[in-house]
Amino acid sequence: MSNIRIRVIDLETGGNGANEVCEIGWQDVVLGENGRWSLNQERGALLVNPGRPISPDTMAVHHILDAEVAEAPFWNEVAPSILRPQGSVAALAAHRAAFEQRYCIPRLAGGLPWICTWKCALRVWPDLPRFSNQMLRYQRMPEGLKHEIGLPAHRAMPDAYVTAHHLRDLLNIASLEELLFWSSQPGLLPRVPSGPDRGKGWDRIGQQSLEELLRDRDIDVRFSAETERVRRGGGEQPAVVEPAQQKLL
Repeated sequence: MSNIRIRVIDLETGGNGANEVCEIGWQDVVLGENGRWSLNQERGALLVNPGRPISPDTMAVHHILDAEVAEAPFWNEVAPSILRPQGSVAALAAHRAAFEQRYCIPRLAGGLPWICTWKCALRVWPDLPRFSNQMLRYQRMPEGLKHEIGLPAHRAMPDAYVTAHHLRDLLNIASLEELLFWSSQPGLLPRVPSGPDRGKGWDRIGQQSLEELLRDRDIDVRFSAETERVRRGGGEQPAVVEPAQQKLL
């Protein structure tokens, strides 16, 4: 099957509230006649009026100024046409997609499923030391990624462009259905992220440490610890429900 399209989304926000997007960027990834996924030329970015001044903390990250967004349209006005473009879109995608899903709510996104490239990278490339969007970029050096198009970092279109290269490579290794399934679950961390066992693979920690991590406040840590418990013969793995703000489908 060809002509399947996935739209990668990246948002920059004003940093002051729940619905204050100040820029949206996108890059499409498509399935070709040869059965391989690739990026096409459908990419772009739009500034968005966040409705109040952008905080200095977030200006220091993305360098978007209040004057640049003063005459821009509001989020509810621009989001539907970008999240639901003309032609079919099989899914939306983002790196750590729970953030984008806070703003791209079903009413705006049409209830499309989401792929989280962070969660999928944990599964497909577990031996990598870091999994941020930019670290994956330089650890993996994806083929065809034009350095200048992926800059500046922390702007919506360049970040979406970089994420799309990760998505393309993930889709050419695993199926779309696998990526959607992994994205619906918490992140399966390849190593213990903190504490006295930080950096150890789950199979290297003692039973007492594992029991403590099963009660961790972080849902990804709990899910990863539970997966290891099951591997050790601890029974069937129960479904883990993510917080509502991370689901929104």
